[in-house]
This record gives sequence, structure tokens and C-alpha cells, in this order.
Amino acid sequence: MNMRFTGTKCLIVGGTCDMALTLAPKMILSGLFPIMTFRSESGQKKLESRLGDFEGKYAAEYLDLDRVHSIGQSFETIENKLDYLVDFAQDDLEGLIAATDAQRVQSFFEASLNNRTIMIKTAARAMLTQKKGRMVYVSSTAAARQSPGQGFYAAAKNGAESLYNAVGIELASKGITTICVRPGYVDAGRAKSFIEKHEQRIMDQIPIKRMLSCEEIADVILFLLTDSASGINATSITMDGGMSAVK
Repeated sequence: MNMRFTGTKCLIVGGTCDMALTLAPKMILSGLFPIMTFRSESGQKKLESRLGDFEGKYAAEYLDLDRVHSIGQSFETIENKLDYLVDFAQDDLEGLIAATDAQRVQSFFEASLNNRTIMIKTAARAMLTQKKGRMVYVSSTAAARQSPGQGFYAAAKNGAESLYNAVGIELASKGITTICVRPGYVDAGRAKSFIEKHEQRIMDQIPIKRMLSCEEIADVILFLLTDSASGINATSITMDGGMSAVK
């Protein structure tokens, strides 16, 4: 397939995660210019290490949803010009609803929903100046199928999906569309160590009997940024090997 893109500049929020670092080289080789966000000095160094072969073909920008001021600063740096947004960012909060510290819960949702709303709004305004744009939010199957202790995580994912879907509903006539991707178990990050401890039980739930790879996720996201996928709007796509279809 000949992949066509209307635009080049893509902000990748949560740019230091494994999926984002797998996506970035594919974007560069497709003629796109990823702007990879980081939250710490170690994250910045990780970007330099993983993307060292692509010097000058990407940018690195500080953006931390826990610190709302960083959102405006990031968009000022990129001159409020944006064609694409891919959002991988997600804080971690696992715990039982009745037992988790209230202040920790408040901080979690402040970053995951309140500050994310500000980021989405800022990105939408940047895209409106160009009368085009595409947003991809990387959610999780936990949004529909949560395990004990994942209530806060699932609520944050569902809330963020609603925000992105709203943008796709409200701004599609202005050329801005959105799509949410719900990966299942992926061979990366925190999930990898969890799967290693519970591999047989998890594999029994997945019809294809394996985890997804970062390569698979990245390839799908890249396609969803193309002109050919623009009609897929304000909805979600599940990638879990059939797990959510099993009773």
C-alpha cells in the first residue's frame, strides 16, 4: 500500500515508551517529523540513545501532564503548528477503590483528565489554524475489561477516549479527526514483567496465544495517520488477539 500523509509534523506524547520509540523510526522513514516528548533527563537520554541514527529528523520536547505549564511551553516551541498528535501518555495508579489514598487519586485524575483536556484543546486549536489534523489516542482493553485494582486506570482511559471522540465529533467538519486504539497485552513496559509471572493464565485468554508486539501496534498507528484512514473517526479499534471477544 502506498501510504499518503497530509502533513508532516507529529507530536508524540509519552514519547519515551517502547511503543512510541518503535513508531518514531517508521514515521521518519515515511517522511514524517516526530516531536518526541519526555518528562525527565533520563527520558531525554533514552530518546537520544534509541533515535541516534536519525539526528535532525526528529525533535525532543519536554512535556509532562503532571505539570500543566509544560503543555503551553511545548506548543510555543513548536510554534503552534501541528498536523498529527499521537498520545501514549498514562500515569500509573493501581489499587482498590476503597483503599487508595484520596490525594493520590486526585493527582492522578488531575493529570490524566484535566491536564490532558488542556493538551487536547491546545492541539486542536493548533490544527484548526491549518484546517486539518489527526489525533490518535493509545488506550487499553482495560477501558472495557478491567481487572481488580485497575478501576482508576480504566476510568482514566475511558475518560480520555470520550475526550478524543468528542473532538472527532465536533471538529470533523473542520478537517480534524480522531481515533482510539485499545491494545491488549503487549510485549513491552510494565505488562511484560506481569505477563512473565502469569504467562499460562494470560495465554489461555488470548485466541492467538501470544502477546502483541510494539511493531504491530506501531504499524497500525502509522496506517491510522494516513489519508486512507481518515474516514475512521471518533471510535475505537481493539487490538488484543481476540481476547475481549472470549466469554
